[in-house]
Amino acid sequence: MSARDFLDTNVLVYAFTTDARSEAAAALLAGGCTIGVQGLNEFTNIARRKLGMSWSEIGEALAAIRELCAGIEPSTLDMHENAVSLASRHGFAMFDAVMIATALKAGCETFWSEDLQDGRRIEGAMTIRNPFAG
Repeated sequence: MSARDFLDTNVLVYAFTTDARSEAAAALLAGGCTIGVQGLNEFTNIARRKLGMSWSEIGEALAAIRELCAGIEPSTLDMHENAVSLASRHGFAMFDAVMIATALKAGCETFWSEDLQDGRRIEGAMTIRNPFAG
C-alpha cells in the first residue's frame, strides 16, 4: 500500500465497522494510501446516518483517517470537469467519477472500491480493484 493507492468511501466506512470486511479495509487504510476530501465528506454522512456514530466518534474517526493517509486530495473545478468527461465516456455515476478523477489527478495506480468493476483499467493509468473479492 502506498500513496499510489486510492481508497473509495466504502473502504473507509468498512474500516470503522464490525463487518467481515473491516479487517481488510483497515489494513488498506493503515497502508498510507490517498483519499479525496469528497471521501471524508461521504464518510461523515454515512457514519452519522447509517452507522449511528456520534459527532465525537466521527471526529475521532476522521482524525485517524487523516493521520493514516499519505495524501488527501481536494476537489477542484478541474476535477469536476474531468469527472463529467469520465462519466460521459465510461458511464460512471457522477460521484464515482469525481473520486476517479481525483485519484487520476493524484497519480494513483490502483483505485480500491467494492462498487466498481474489479480489474477495469481507467485511462490507461489506473486499475480498479475490489479489496474484498475472494
